[in-house]
Amino acid sequence: MLVIIGYIVVLASVFGGFVMAGGHLSALLQPIELLMIGGAAAGAFLVGNTGKAIKATIKALPSVLKGSAYSKAMYMDLMALLYDILAKVRKEGLMTIEDDVENPEKSPLFARYPQVIKDHHVLEFMTDYLRLMVGGNLNAFEIENLMDNEIGTHHHEGALPAHCVAKLGDAMPAFGIVAAVMGVVHTMASVGLPPSELGLLIANALVGTFLGILLAYGFIGPLATSLEQKLDESTKMLECIKVTLLASLNGYSPALAVEFGRKVLYSTERPSFSELEKHVKQKK
Repeated sequence: MLVIIGYIVVLASVFGGFVMAGGHLSALLQPIELLMIGGAAAGAFLVGNTGKAIKATIKALPSVLKGSAYSKAMYMDLMALLYDILAKVRKEGLMTIEDDVENPEKSPLFARYPQVIKDHHVLEFMTDYLRLMVGGNLNAFEIENLMDNEIGTHHHEGALPAHCVAKLGDAMPAFGIVAAVMGVVHTMASVGLPPSELGLLIANALVGTFLGILLAYGFIGPLATSLEQKLDESTKMLECIKVTLLASLNGYSPALAVEFGRKVLYSTERPSFSELEKHVKQKK
C-alpha cells in the first residue's frame, strides 16, 4: 500500500507542479519516447541477467506491495516456540523433539504457532539445526560457522532481485538521453520546418530525458530499496534463531537463550522482557 501511495505522491507532485506552472499534460504524452526507453530497458535487463536472476526478480516484485510479515507478533511467536522446544529438551532430553523436528506440520508443539509454520524459510532453518543438535556430534562453534554460511547464502540470493532492479534504475536516465538524442536527430533532419514546429519537436525530444530520470529516481530506484529492506527483515528472523540455539548449546537456560535472541531484534519489533514472558505463558 505504501508503494502505491508513494507513486501517487510522485506523480501528483511532478505533473501537478507542471500544470500549476502553466504546462500542458498533452505535451508529455509521448508514446514513442516511452517505447524507446521501455524497450531498451527491457532488452538490457534480459541481456544483463541470467534466467535465474530474472525469475527471482519477477517473483520478488509483488512482495513490495505487501506489508511486512515480520511483525512483533511474529517474533513473539517465534521466540515462544523456541522457548517451548528448548524447555522440552531441558526437561526430557534432545531425543524427545525428534518427531517434532522431522514432522513439524504434524507436531502439537509447532501447531500452536501457525505464523511460524507458514514461513517455510524460517521453519526449515530452525528444524535443520535442531536436527543437527539431535543427531549430530557438532559443537557450538561448528554449528555457528554453518549457520553463518547459510545465512550468508540466503542474504546473497535474496539480494539478487534488489541488485537487478537497482542496476535497471541506474540505466534509465541513460536510456532517456538516448531517446532524447533520437528526437534531436529527427529535429535536425527537419530544419526546413517553421520555428513553431521545430520547437515542438525539440520539446518532444526533451520529454525522453525527463521520463528516463523520473522512472529511475521516482519509480525503479525506490523499488530496489524496498526489496533490500524486506531482505534485511527476513535475515533478522534467521539471526534470532541462530543466537537462541547457540545460547542453548552453550548451556544457558531456555529463558536466557530466548533473551539472547530477543536482544538481536530491531527495536521497532523487539518485545519487552515482560511482554515476551507474558506471551510465552499464554501460549502454554
